[in-house]
Amino acid sequence: MDAADLGADLLEVLITAEQLQARVTELAAQIDADYADRELLLVGVLKGAVMVMADLARAMHLQVSMDWMAISSYGSGTTSSGVVRILKDLDVDISGKHVLVVEDIVDSGLTLSYLVNNLQSRDPASVQVCVLLRKHAAAAMPVHVAYTGFEIADKFVIGYGLDYAERYRNLPFIGTLAPAAYQGNRSDVQSRLVGVEAEHRARGFLGAAYVLVRASAVYRRYFASRTREEGIPRMGLLGRTALLPDGGGTRGSAGGTGPACRGR
Repeated sequence: MDAADLGADLLEVLITAEQLQARVTELAAQIDADYADRELLLVGVLKGAVMVMADLARAMHLQVSMDWMAISSYGSGTTSSGVVRILKDLDVDISGKHVLVVEDIVDSGLTLSYLVNNLQSRDPASVQVCVLLRKHAAAAMPVHVAYTGFEIADKFVIGYGLDYAERYRNLPFIGTLAPAAYQGNRSDVQSRLVGVEAEHRARGFLGAAYVLVRASAVYRRYFASRTREEGIPRMGLLGRTALLPDGGGTRGSAGGTGPACRGR
């Protein structure tokens, strides 16, 4: 499949097939040098990394083993739910092994950050990341990437493993779609473009809410401690006040007296 097969569906070619192969060969040489005399496990992330994983492995001179994972941070639809799920786990134990995660693209970094932390918890000798494409403008979570193929703008891209609605993965280049190619589904592409921003805002709101809840809990504990130590009146049930802990009788809101009550 090439550009002519897409016709008017193709908006532009961002990275040619020749540029991809040249860069993958350079990455392979760099990885060969960095992992000389060490056994290396390549972990490809399905489905997008199939092409780059295969070409990278073929261009390397090291003896490598390969395994695959499938993960998703999308719920129903294409807007990220913020919940990462492992759809397919590794078949091998990585304890004591040098692991290189191979990804097609990194934008927000949220999913990749989860994956790296998950793998590091399995006691490997090391975990590094190799990505073909990286969108720094869309980054919401810092993640260390040891090997990067290309830096690109925050565009929705297809080809060389990357898809739209499971199409265009077998293009030998990286390109962008013309709007007519997803007419009737424009909201689908737009949701993928803005999903990272929306998720980042949601996570910021939840983080602020968590801080407020924690601060409120600390204040309540502090106030409860002061009431116990100094016998400060505080409101109880039905508008009554109570002296804690040794106030004896207390005066209710209507001026009567009653037994001391404890707040819940």
